[in-house]
Amino acid sequence: GGVRRSGDGFLRCSDGHVRWGVYGAAGVVFMVGFPDGPRVMLQKRSQFAHEGGTWSCAGGALDHGETALEGALREASEEIGAIPSGLAVVGHTVFAPADDWSYTTFVVEVPGVFGTSMNFETDAVAWDTLDEVEARPLHAGFAAAWPEIRRIIESAGADA
Repeated sequence: GGVRRSGDGFLRCSDGHVRWGVYGAAGVVFMVGFPDGPRVMLQKRSQFAHEGGTWSCAGGALDHGETALEGALREASEEIGAIPSGLAVVGHTVFAPADDWSYTTFVVEVPGVFGTSMNFETDAVAWDTLDEVEARPLHAGFAAAWPEIRRIIESAGADA
């Protein structure tokens, strides 16, 4: 932590809003199959982070030249620890409110639960059922993306 990366910084987007991530941003919702259905990893944002105290997925600003998936996985490993091998991307959704900025959320299946708070950005990590996710105070951006993320997870579960 503490290293300034090429994508760190705020950008005044073409729609007039200021957003984090000079080259856009991305995050990842990790998913594990349980006998009673899928569970997903949520991260409780610390009071030092934007919208602190809310729950979201791990993620952050993309670096120059980095793909959205590379950036999402790098940010996740910085925030919640080493990601288990054997992961599979099951889908993604893109929030693109401006023509010069977007946030891509990936749904990634992993073989088992993992994760802990690795730096000041994360207060806690939880593995929730899909209904439990909806009972938490969610980060506004994540809350807006959640219905599509949930559809991706439920579709992936139907194929399993």
